[in-house]
Amino acid sequence: MARKNLLSGLMDDSKKFTAVNNEDEPAHRDERQHITYKGIGALGAVTRSIDALAAKADAAKAIEEQLASGETVIDLDPALIEDSFVTDRLAHTDEQFRELVEAIRLRGQDSPILVRPHPEREGRYQIAFGHRRARAAKELGRPVRAVVKKLDDRDHVIAQGQENSARADLSFIERTMFADKLDTLGFDRETIMSALSADKTTVSKMLSVTKRIPAEVLTAIGAAKTTGRDRWHDLSVKFETENIAARAIEFTRSAEFETAEPDARFDMLVAFIGRKQPASPAAAIQPVAHAWQRQDGAVKAKIKDDGKQFTIALKAEKASAFGAYIASNLDRLYEAFEKTQDLTKNGDQ
Repeated sequence: MARKNLLSGLMDDSKKFTAVNNEDEPAHRDERQHITYKGIGALGAVTRSIDALAAKADAAKAIEEQLASGETVIDLDPALIEDSFVTDRLAHTDEQFRELVEAIRLRGQDSPILVRPHPEREGRYQIAFGHRRARAAKELGRPVRAVVKKLDDRDHVIAQGQENSARADLSFIERTMFADKLDTLGFDRETIMSALSADKTTVSKMLSVTKRIPAEVLTAIGAAKTTGRDRWHDLSVKFETENIAARAIEFTRSAEFETAEPDARFDMLVAFIGRKQPASPAAAIQPVAHAWQRQDGAVKAKIKDDGKQFTIALKAEKASAFGAYIASNLDRLYEAFEKTQDLTKNGDQ
C-alpha cells in the first residue's frame, strides 16, 4: 500500500511538500559541518547517528523552506492560536524548551508553524504542528510566523502525525498514545497509518499496547524516551493477568514511583509486576475449632475443622486408651455413620 505523502494535497498540486519540522530549530545548513567519514565500532555508530540526525534536520529545513515559498507566511498573535484537538506529547522537557526559546530570541523563528482557521471559533486558529514554537513566541511576547491553511480534521491529524513521525525525540509510547486517541475519535485505520507513516501491523501492535495497559498507568510512566516497542509490548502482555491493572495503578501512585524519571518508572513497574504476590491472609479459610471433655476430666479433646480436614486431638489421663479404641473401631463407626445418613435421606423423602 502506498502511504499518503506527508501533507500532500494540503498545498496546491504544484507546491506539494512533506512536512515535518524538528522543533529544536536547527541552525542554518551552511553553519553545520557534516562528518563525512564512517567509522567502525562504537565511534562509527555515534558518527552514523549524528549524520542521520543532521540529514533529517536538513530535510526538514528544506521542506519548510518550500512551505514558506509556496504559501503566504503571516504573523499571528499567539493569543489567537489554540492547540490541536488531539495531543501528541506526554510532557515537555523544560531544558529543551528553554533552548528553543533562546534560539528564537537570538535569531528569530526560522520556520513557520502550520495552523488552520478554528473550526468552531471565529477569528481564532488551531495548530496542526509547531506547538512549541507558538509557545516560545508567546513567552517572548512576539508574533508567531505561521502558514494558515484550511484543513479538515483528517488532513489536520495527518499533518500533525507525520510531523511527529519525523521528530527525533518523540518516543514510541507517545506515538502509540497519539494513535490510540485517533482511534478513539473514530478515525479509520488508513488515516492512522498515514498520520504515523506506519504499516497496518505496526499500528495494530501499537493499539494492542494501549488496549491492555490502562491509560492512567501509561500517563503515570511518561514518555520513556529510551524504552522501545518490544519492551512496551512485553509489558502489555503481563496486563492480561487478573488483578495486574489494579496493582499497577496503586503502585504508580507511590512517592518512590512519582519522583523517578520516566524510563526508571518503566523499569520499576516491570520489576514490581514480576514480584510474587503474597497470599492474602484474609483469603485463607479459617478453621473452626472447639473443645470437648468428659465431666470427670478423664478425656479432653480439641477439634478443628477447615472443610477439608477434621482433626481430633485427645488429651488427659485416658486419652491414649480412648484414641486406640476409636482407631480400632473406625470401620464399625463409619458403618453406623452411613446408616444414619441413609435414614436421614429416607426421612427427607
